[in-house]
Amino acid sequence: MSSATTGKSSQIAQEYASYITRLRPDEAGRLTPSDGETVATVRRRLGSAVKASGRSMKIKRVDTEIYFWDDPPKRRGGRPRKNPLP
Repeated sequence: MSSATTGKSSQIAQEYASYITRLRPDEAGRLTPSDGETVATVRRRLGSAVKASGRSMKIKRVDTEIYFWDDPPKRRGGRPRKNPLP
């Protein structure tokens, strides 16, 4: 019996994880589906890899390409405290 972590899907997941780890915070990555792949498949795999990595990223589809980049946390807005904590 073969394990799921040694199969083709595991190799694909590791490939997408390497795309994410190589990406610097000030860069955006671009993926294009190869023959036999759909744009939706590439986006789904990338989303799964991002979730597994624990990072927060934006993923956008433009025609037949997928762009992805780091999504920094949002700053809370509002009025500053009257009496700031010491």
